[in-house]
Amino acid sequence: MEKIYKLNDRVIMKKQHACGTNLWEIIRNGVDIKLKCIHCGREIMIDRLEFEKKLKKVVGGYDEEEKS
Repeated sequence: MEKIYKLNDRVIMKKQHACGTNLWEIIRNGVDIKLKCIHCGREIMIDRLEFEKKLKKVVGGYDEEEKS
């Protein structure tokens, strides 16, 4: 069963980015996943298999935080 990731989901990756955070936001979803660093705004694109290997945890979506 394939995991479903939604746009604007916030994810924590296993390794930190060069700016010092490991919190990212999903801004494109498909065969490749595009991530945006929450701290510095850098955008990267990685394939889904690599993303799933490097993923530590899905924190939740931006929309959920707005409602609380």
